[in-house]
Amino acid sequence: MKKNLFATAAFTALASLAAPSAFAQSSVTLYGVLDEGIDYTNNAGRGAVWEMASGYAQGSRWGLKGSEDLGGGMKAVFQLENGFDVSSGRLGQGGRMFGRQAYAGLSDGRFGTVTLGRQYDSVVDYLAPTTANGNWAGYLFAHPYDNDNTDNSFRLGNSVKYTSPDIAGFQFGGVYSFSNDTNFANNRAYSFGGKYSNGGLLIAAAYLQSNNPGAGSTGAITANDASFIAGRMRVFGAGINYTFGSATAGFAYTNSNYKDPTGNGYIGIPLAASGVTLNTLKYQNFEVNGKYQFTPAFFVGAQYVYTMENYDASTGSVKPKIHSVGLMADYNLSTRTDVYVQGEFQKVAGSSTQSILDNAFIPGVQAPSSTGNQLAVRVALRHQF
Repeated sequence: MKKNLFATAAFTALASLAAPSAFAQSSVTLYGVLDEGIDYTNNAGRGAVWEMASGYAQGSRWGLKGSEDLGGGMKAVFQLENGFDVSSGRLGQGGRMFGRQAYAGLSDGRFGTVTLGRQYDSVVDYLAPTTANGNWAGYLFAHPYDNDNTDNSFRLGNSVKYTSPDIAGFQFGGVYSFSNDTNFANNRAYSFGGKYSNGGLLIAAAYLQSNNPGAGSTGAITANDASFIAGRMRVFGAGINYTFGSATAGFAYTNSNYKDPTGNGYIGIPLAASGVTLNTLKYQNFEVNGKYQFTPAFFVGAQYVYTMENYDASTGSVKPKIHSVGLMADYNLSTRTDVYVQGEFQKVAGSSTQSILDNAFIPGVQAPSSTGNQLAVRVALRHQF
């Protein structure tokens, strides 16, 4: 009897010592963002519109992420992230359950991380944080049509991603996305990029290419994801941010080139007027942005983007110039809840009415303007958990 009692007590003591260690080896985190507000657009094709809209400063989402210690410095990692519309409760990203991210992989502090699934490209990972929309402002401040994907309008499906460890402030990585088609190159994508951060300095650059983005429903960029449905997409750019005291200033340049573009899959509109064919579509975006943190709870940010648009149509070559100006103020009610107001004005000069591309169209608003000018204002509440 005494032996049984002793054995039971010893087992209980060992279990109590082992349990914390076992729990420390793995973790799962539930998180989310709810971003809901009221938008006013002065010209959305048929006139002014007031609307309730979700997910601008940040896309509304909930997700699960976690890791398991495999020993020897290696761990298994995963992330599942759902996007949704707070106004209606609908799923985002074309009705996908985990349309924002869905991946699993292995991570090692010495050698880096390899993940497989639906993921962000290198433009989003490295270059976007040097822009206002990819850092603190969100969708309303994206470059026209989010032509460079710095606001992650699309993700890459069927993708294998490598991310290096931080090496004295330098980090790099790349992504390859399979077409899952008998034609290996049909709707595949690849990207790579890197960044260097030291104190208040951030320098980044990235490249992205996709063949036939928007072709079919199983490739790297599906039709209901694609910013542009085209024969080929190439995006590259670089940016720099510097924080000194309470102020942050930044500059970013991106270059987007689309061959044989036919439409915008994400918004669902044709790009050319009836009877007009587009051969190429190019954007060069020059952005200057700044933010000032007046108090730990309150900041004001501003952005100006000069976009040189160039499209070669069957009726001739057209080169509109797009001016975009954005302002934002944000106040934290607590560590997890804030209210913000932001406005964006866009003006298109040198239009020719050959294409919807000649009209102003602020990302996130309901429809393109019927003219070369458009103004959007938003007041919103954001809660994070």
